[in-house]
Amino acid sequence: MQEPAQQDVRDPIRRIEGRLESGPHSWLFRRSWIPREPLRAIVLVHGFGEHSGRYEHVGAWLARRGAEVHGFDLRGHGRSSGRRGHVDSFGDYLDDLDRVLAAVREAADGRPLTLLGHSMGGLIASSLAVERSPAVQSLVTSGAALALSPDLSGFKVTLAKWLRHLLPRLAMDAGLDPNAICTDAEVVRRYVADPLVHGTSTLAHAASLFEQLDRIRGAGARVEVPMFLMHGALDTLCTPDGSAHFHASLPGASGEEGAPKATLRMYPRSAHEILNDVEQESVLADIQTWIEQREEEASGKPD
Repeated sequence: MQEPAQQDVRDPIRRIEGRLESGPHSWLFRRSWIPREPLRAIVLVHGFGEHSGRYEHVGAWLARRGAEVHGFDLRGHGRSSGRRGHVDSFGDYLDDLDRVLAAVREAADGRPLTLLGHSMGGLIASSLAVERSPAVQSLVTSGAALALSPDLSGFKVTLAKWLRHLLPRLAMDAGLDPNAICTDAEVVRRYVADPLVHGTSTLAHAASLFEQLDRIRGAGARVEVPMFLMHGALDTLCTPDGSAHFHASLPGASGEEGAPKATLRMYPRSAHEILNDVEQESVLADIQTWIEQREEEASGKPD
């Protein structure tokens, strides 16, 4: 059940908040941006340690151009239930995204559906495309966590994998540098001051993340929908080569006849959060244009 959020009555975008049950005594907090006459639907998946509320400007921008945008807080994040920064397995994230997509698909009444994932949300969205072939028209990623930061030592990765079964809920500092998320100091300041942002990961969560990266590395051949990978060239948290290598594994990247469209775009002046950084207007416009082009192709119209 979703309820209208408090908003300016002059704003043509309806903002709705609510919960989606995700299991016994557990739920996902949802928020949506709904235009008066939606043409398409977009499901937005945020990154590690943050929440869907940080994407107000993204939801509103896309909604004013015809998209009903649906965001949700990942389990253990934001206003959703669950221990902060914990999953028993990465499959928990995929199950939750499946639930959200099913709810949105039912409400969208046949409108084309795009999946948009940022950072760890990009890894979740890409994993769903590789492992479960979701019924979406296209997939867009922003700074996807498809490669580890060089600053993350092999010792930490090995330690998490070995100890996860002994101390799965042991929490540790993920060690993310807030200054690396964006070149805009004001965005960093708001991120650090946000009470719904956390930097904690349990051993089970960390090990699941590392294992999932290994599982889908180079697995683009199994993606059956058009995919647009976007990345900030200055990103040191989730390095751009992860998106570049995954793009290279997509059949459409080599121009294979009949393969789904595959596009890679780097933003030279942006760091990790390209949707918040200095090129955000170009990023949003590129997303809008790319989605519209895929819709035209699906309907048989020329670009």
